[in-house]
Amino acid sequence: MVHFLHPLPWPRVLVLPDAQQDAQGHCLVQEEASPYSLVNICLDVLIAELDKWCSTRPDGTLCFPEHWYFPHEIADKFLERMAWQGKLTDRTASIFQGKQMNLKLINIQRVKLSATAFTKAFCHHKLIEVDATSVDSELLAPDIIHALQSSAWIQKNLQCLMLDSVSVPQNSGLLALSQFSGLHTLSVANVSFCNEDLVSVSQLPNLESLDISNTVVTDISALLSCKNRLRSLTMHYLKCLAMNNPQILAVIRQLKCLLHLDISDHRQLRSDLAFYLLQQKDILPNLISLDISGGTNITDQAVESFLQHRPAMQFVGLLYTDAGYSDFFMTKQGLKVAGGANMSQISEALSRYRNRSCFVKEALYRLFTETLSLHVILPVTLKLVAIGMRNHPLDLPVQFTASACALNLTHQGLARGMPVRLLSEITYLLFKATKNFPDYQQLQKNCLLSLTSSRILVDVPFDRFDAAKLILRWVCRRENPKMQAMAVSITSILALKLSPEETEELQEELLMAVKELLTIIRQKMAENLDDVTFLFTLKALWNLTDECPLACKYFIENEGLATIIQVLQMFSICTIQSKVLGLLNNVAEVRELSPKLVTEDLMEHIISLLHSSNIEVSFLAGGVIAHLTCDRQHWLARDLQRSDLLRYLHLTIQNWPSSRCDMSALVTYRSLKAFSPLLVNFSQPEVQRWALWAIHHVCSKNPSKYCKLLAEGGGLQLMHDIQEHGQASAQVRQMVSSFLEEFRMHFTSYRRPPQPQCLLDLGGAAS
Repeated sequence: MVHFLHPLPWPRVLVLPDAQQDAQGHCLVQEEASPYSLVNICLDVLIAELDKWCSTRPDGTLCFPEHWYFPHEIADKFLERMAWQGKLTDRTASIFQGKQMNLKLINIQRVKLSATAFTKAFCHHKLIEVDATSVDSELLAPDIIHALQSSAWIQKNLQCLMLDSVSVPQNSGLLALSQFSGLHTLSVANVSFCNEDLVSVSQLPNLESLDISNTVVTDISALLSCKNRLRSLTMHYLKCLAMNNPQILAVIRQLKCLLHLDISDHRQLRSDLAFYLLQQKDILPNLISLDISGGTNITDQAVESFLQHRPAMQFVGLLYTDAGYSDFFMTKQGLKVAGGANMSQISEALSRYRNRSCFVKEALYRLFTETLSLHVILPVTLKLVAIGMRNHPLDLPVQFTASACALNLTHQGLARGMPVRLLSEITYLLFKATKNFPDYQQLQKNCLLSLTSSRILVDVPFDRFDAAKLILRWVCRRENPKMQAMAVSITSILALKLSPEETEELQEELLMAVKELLTIIRQKMAENLDDVTFLFTLKALWNLTDECPLACKYFIENEGLATIIQVLQMFSICTIQSKVLGLLNNVAEVRELSPKLVTEDLMEHIISLLHSSNIEVSFLAGGVIAHLTCDRQHWLARDLQRSDLLRYLHLTIQNWPSSRCDMSALVTYRSLKAFSPLLVNFSQPEVQRWALWAIHHVCSKNPSKYCKLLAEGGGLQLMHDIQEHGQASAQVRQMVSSFLEEFRMHFTSYRRPPQPQCLLDLGGAAS
């Protein structure tokens, strides 16, 4: 059936941030709005069709053709994209076993691999960097180390090893790390890494950067072994540390080469180490980066004094402290601050702490407060929210607070300045959160609220089938009338984005939703209310029944026809009448249901509306008559009434303005199948004329779309057949000839196309 799509109150254009005021935002919008690189597109196609390009070994694993070769830049990127997309498994990782790949950097964060698959796939390559952060517990840290040790070249040349959050069996140390003599950077955060392991790695001759955050180290004295080469030390939340503050500071004082020091803590640790560090005048003179977020008793004055004695400082972390609020931090050039005092500090915190859920939560909470009445488009901030959600999918406080921040950053017109790709990512993450926390109602509400943005609901690609499941369930929830009304309004548009097959697949949700929508209509009529919710409910029913015989069946079975007749009796507003008629058109198109519409009460209303002065109402009423009278079988006992309806339709079309006329809304067709039986009904030229008027109308408004749709669907051939058919009336042939002449130039590529099976489906709703 037809649907009316009203224009949005704002243009759907991308608004770039000011390049001078927000250089990062300007660059990110340009990046996100640009096409993916050709290399990435090719790699994604290859990943999606691995089975097509690969042969299968006897053990079921895959391998590329022998003559293929990937240089290391491409091979590294290929592996990273496979891991990111969740396509790296024991079966697919085997493509890296042969000589076709030349890996240097392997990034396998959060993948699930066995130790055997890891060894076979990667350890024969000349690796210089390995990032195994948060790999599945099936792949243990000792297994990774042992596998890498199997290559003498890797032992000597591996420069960077990231083992954050990798499982270590009880009573199994990591002493073997000392064998990697080329290591410059080592991260064992959130790992069972103990004093003996620290003693071992401190002997590494080239170690410059070490992260032992949240490990079980109790004594850091071993760091003195690398005091002349260690440039970066991160020991966030070192909860087992048994040394007192003077002892810790005595060690730190001797790390003369240190440029970066991170001694940040969870608030619950209540560490005052940072407080005492700030009092030291002669410690770490070369420091350029200090992170003391989460420390206690931190004041602006103490931090300022420390920084003034070190003018080269470039970063200080102050989140979860009482510092960072003075003018000094707002005005000092070249100093980045991760804190909670303003948007700049919060964004820096989200960027720096993306892998630390405790700080992500705090930064998101501060961000929510800062963006409650936001009127500025902040794409970089939204991207940081997305990163936080993606990195902590099972952390409820992160997901809930992030969902609220996402709403603040995209509410009202702000979404129009965000790139579609970024909005697609945040929408995907919101729905992922609802699946991970199905019982947390407020999170479900935030996801629902995000879809009230027309920009997101209409323009952004996301899994609309999954969304429909969530939304239709909310339609049926009565405990929160406001949320139910919102779900109804979203349904009225979302239904347009589902294919008929997808709509019918939602059988259980569809049945409950149709019942509930009819209940809402009856309640509104009992209250004599034709408010916005009433209008959205009618539109939702119209859209759900579009090309969906199952929804039409549910509508009839739940006394929908009697309800709709009551609506026509109570309300004479054109906007209501057009929505009701659109719904009836959908039902009339279902052959086994259309006889249900042939009642005295309904026909009386349809005839009255056919004569409406409103062209939309008259047009849709004519559509109901055309579909109902097209099948003579429905009228065997009342042919006189059928003849009267056709006569009324004929006289009305005679009085309509030109089919080029404007309607108050844009008439939009999704497809054209329902016109097929009307156009070939030569015994009823009135029906043919209605269909031809409708086709001419949409082609005159958007010829590039609808002429192509008509031709590709076989409609052009059908027009020629009508023109040559001996039974076609003179008026019908004249309408066809005028149509073909007017739009001849649009059909130049479609001369006499093959005979079609039928025209394309006609679908729609009110938007």
